[in-house]
Amino acid sequence: MEIGKRIKQLRVKSNLTLEELASRTELTKGYLSQLERNLALPSIPTLEDITEALGTTMAQFFAEEADEKIVFTRDDVFVDEQEDKTIQWIVPNAQKDVMEPLLLELKPSARSFTVDPHEGEEFGYVISGKVMLYCGEDSKGMAVGKGESFYIRGNQSHYLQNCAKKNAVVLWVSTPPVF
Repeated sequence: MEIGKRIKQLRVKSNLTLEELASRTELTKGYLSQLERNLALPSIPTLEDITEALGTTMAQFFAEEADEKIVFTRDDVFVDEQEDKTIQWIVPNAQKDVMEPLLLELKPSARSFTVDPHEGEEFGYVISGKVMLYCGEDSKGMAVGKGESFYIRGNQSHYLQNCAKKNAVVLWVSTPPVF
């Protein structure tokens, strides 16, 4: 993290000039300018004074506000190729978000991981092939084919199995992230 850049970002967001921030912190305008250009580093007490003058806390100051990425390319995808299945996390670091989408490709007779009971819901859309959805201990399975979807609560353990002779691909979304 560039401390100076963050100070300037918060100062501008607060509609303060360097002179106004200098007055509030009892620091010089020149020193604050050096900080913002990363030509100097503040001591911890000085940084605490600056964050207080900017109406924030040290914790909030260091919690970086990353630009929210909303479009993801093939370069962003994380692929986990296993013997009988391939899992593609199509939104990187989605475990920090409210929902987590992935593409699951199951080879013939392959089975997904078992998802343990959790608070939340899951949605799946079969892009190609046909799978059986098993929910709970005594489930006989429900067939879900190409173009069909499933929507389940996470209160029971569940998994998918490819019972066909060709690969099946499923877009699977969980909220909260459980994969």
